[in-house]
Amino acid sequence: MMTEPLIITCAVTGAELTKEDTPALPITPDEIAASAQAAVAAGASIIHLHVRDEQGKPTQRIDVFKQVTEKIRERCDCIIQYSTGGAVGTPVAERCAPLALKPDMASLSMGSMNFGDDIFENSEQTIRTIAKAIQENGIMPEMEIFDYGMLDNLQRLLKQGALPEKYHVDFVLGVPGGMGGGLKELMLLVERLKPEQSWSVAGVGRYQLPLSTHAITLGGHVRVGFEDNIYYEKGELAVSNAQFVERVVRIAKELNRPVATVSQTREILGL
Repeated sequence: MMTEPLIITCAVTGAELTKEDTPALPITPDEIAASAQAAVAAGASIIHLHVRDEQGKPTQRIDVFKQVTEKIRERCDCIIQYSTGGAVGTPVAERCAPLALKPDMASLSMGSMNFGDDIFENSEQTIRTIAKAIQENGIMPEMEIFDYGMLDNLQRLLKQGALPEKYHVDFVLGVPGGMGGGLKELMLLVERLKPEQSWSVAGVGRYQLPLSTHAITLGGHVRVGFEDNIYYEKGELAVSNAQFVERVVRIAKELNRPVATVSQTREILGL
């Protein structure tokens, strides 16, 4: 509904990009925390979190997640959502490890897929293992849907009791190897959900801006950030994660959709 406050998630870092792709990418714990703080100040209420090791490479090390989480908590109030995707090829035990820190939320990808030149492996056993760790730590999952068939995986595993009954859905569209990022694709997915189900969309690359606008008008929620897109306009690198958030806030204002505070987001999601 257009009257429900808009939840903005910011995926500040991701696992695939480097400073060579964009010098504004936050990599160190202090850079990630500062970027999260700026994104929250701009209007984001959820920070989707990947972290990097001392060499700037993606890691699922508990100590690094703990350090970055504490630095973000010191700077601002927000909902922190850990990625359990890690980087392509990360063993499932490592993907689950940071969940022991009991973040507010955690992502759970609902199937395997080609991911550019790589393969993002999420076998049924992998999904079940991560789902179990999420439930054991009292964390709310965000189901990551990259393709239409992943909704079938979600429904089947729900019926089997392998997934928590309460969850948020995030459609990640435009990944090479996954579902495209057009309005028709988004509508096809949204129509599969129950009316009361909360959902957001993350448009990759050039799909980020149009899909964000569609989500606002359809009553869904929005994810933006460097993990999904590094360009503010064609050929123009974004200067910060906050810049993406600020644009969504402006669009929402023009469309008369209020932006959710952190407390409102907790209420909407039942955190």
